[in-house]
Amino acid sequence: MDLIIRRAALVRSTSLVDIGMEGGRIAAIEPHLDARAREEIDANGSLVTAPFVDAHFHMDATLSYGLPRVNASGTLLEGIALWGELKPELTQEAIVERALQYCDWAVARGLLAIRSHVDVCDPRLLAVEALVEVKRRVKPYLDLQLVAFPQDGVLRSPGAFENLKRAIALGVDVVGGIPHFERTMADGAASITLLCEYAAQHGLRVDMHCDESDDPLSRHIETLAAETHRLGLHGRVTGSHLTSMHSMDNYYVSKLIPLMREAGVAAIANPLINITLQGRSDTYPKRRGMTRVPELMAAGIDVAFGHDCVMDPWYSLGSGDMLEVAHMGLHVAQMTGVDAMRACFDAVTRTPARILGLEDYGVEVGCHADCVVLDARDPIEAIRLRAARTAVIRRGKVVSRSPAMRATLALEGRPAEVDFRIQR
Repeated sequence: MDLIIRRAALVRSTSLVDIGMEGGRIAAIEPHLDARAREEIDANGSLVTAPFVDAHFHMDATLSYGLPRVNASGTLLEGIALWGELKPELTQEAIVERALQYCDWAVARGLLAIRSHVDVCDPRLLAVEALVEVKRRVKPYLDLQLVAFPQDGVLRSPGAFENLKRAIALGVDVVGGIPHFERTMADGAASITLLCEYAAQHGLRVDMHCDESDDPLSRHIETLAAETHRLGLHGRVTGSHLTSMHSMDNYYVSKLIPLMREAGVAAIANPLINITLQGRSDTYPKRRGMTRVPELMAAGIDVAFGHDCVMDPWYSLGSGDMLEVAHMGLHVAQMTGVDAMRACFDAVTRTPARILGLEDYGVEVGCHADCVVLDARDPIEAIRLRAARTAVIRRGKVVSRSPAMRATLALEGRPAEVDFRIQR
């Protein structure tokens, strides 16, 4: 075989296994694999998981923090205005360079699939052309799915719908939208109908920034679910952010969530950014802003966590670590039960993979030989420690290694080394 990982712990197993990889696929998973390989990794009981997946990101803006200035207020609206100031200064070369650097970070973090929204309101489509090129260049080691995103509103911005169609023709994969940023609620609803009908006609997925607001009357997710059902787009539509749900009354939500479930609309929360940008007009008590993750999950709706931003006009921090995202999501949603914490791990792995429609994803025989060896024994410990990715494997080849997290001590009568894991 090409590669064997020995003594691996799996997400949903209590027994250690050997994982054999050949020809870019997982060829065998057995308690004791009687085979040899050109390379072997002894996981020694560490967790081996399918790669991390980021279901919501903005790669055209990543690593642009401070250009042309810093977001002084830290608000969503100033971030949008700042992006508008930056767009005339953008070059394809700079976008490509920053995006490739971020993809390097992603691979080192075991993040091997990203859905990135790309602004199509610039008629030059500089960012679109840049990220289509990035998608081509990173394909051997990272799956990059692009969303045509009319940042300034598909109806509000002149020519945005034509630009969106041009972006799809250039190789963008998914139809995006931002109904709550249109001039009126009616325009927002009309934009959803327009974009969903276009997606249905062309067999495309839909992922809309939807109700990224503290306003409980921002209810475009209702229209998105209704149009999904009307057009037969079940399982192909996602509402991203959905932060207004945090502020909605429970009676209305008791109607809304079943409507989403019936339509098969998925939800993506962005814990780091939602907790940062929402509730800015509140004094105290101050709203968290993140959508109703536990309630949506309990209803059987696919819910993923996205990173959204890294060092851009909206967010000055971040490093491509989806375990950091899960860690924040767990705390904001108060999901500290054992099953709930495991669901947060799923929200950055298998659930977003399903939302993106990734084929042959998972640590199972026949799947792509893509996986991550974590310096942790189980998903909960991985989140707690934001565990080091000691090995990242793509198609059966190790593409990144990191040292395990260890510290040496010089304390009389105490161990010489600690690894922060609970001894069992």
